[in-house]
Amino acid sequence: MKNTVVQRTFNNTELIVVNNMVAMAEELVSNYFKMSASQWLRPRFDVKTLADLSEGEIVNGPFAQIIRYEGKLKGGILGSSTYDFYKICIQDHAILSTLDEEPELTLSPFTLYIVTHELVHIVRFSRFLQNFKASHAEKLAEEQRVHTITHAILEPVNTPGLDTVLDFYAIWRSPIDGIKSIS
Repeated sequence: MKNTVVQRTFNNTELIVVNNMVAMAEELVSNYFKMSASQWLRPRFDVKTLADLSEGEIVNGPFAQIIRYEGKLKGGILGSSTYDFYKICIQDHAILSTLDEEPELTLSPFTLYIVTHELVHIVRFSRFLQNFKASHAEKLAEEQRVHTITHAILEPVNTPGLDTVLDFYAIWRSPIDGIKSIS
């Protein structure tokens, strides 16, 4: 029998907030990248919270992670019927723990930032602007780019507490030692 640690999950009220922030993030990212409804990647990704994640999708540390799966069109037998399907795995326990440690942060704007950030990654992967399987150095440079884009998307948004979240992530918009800034 495995020794599993029970992780804290969002309650029903928090899930409503998270769901609303996912919808807002989708709209903001779609608008930023000027994607029409038909271009939007909705059928190519999903967002799940801890309660709906498998053991292999749960990590300690990050607030969310993206896992790439291979999707296949229903009835498709040819290789051309496969596509990348991305799953944003929200780590409730990491978010709730950080909110406990950083009382100036609140769930709504913090989740908005996290989901917007992950959606920017997915758009960049799907447009071949970044390789999903990149080296460690490339991943660090990409993180910096995505934080910069996320900041650009969210800075004009008038949501209480968002300035505090943008400040929380400010270090990611600064040059990272040993990594050249690449646009």
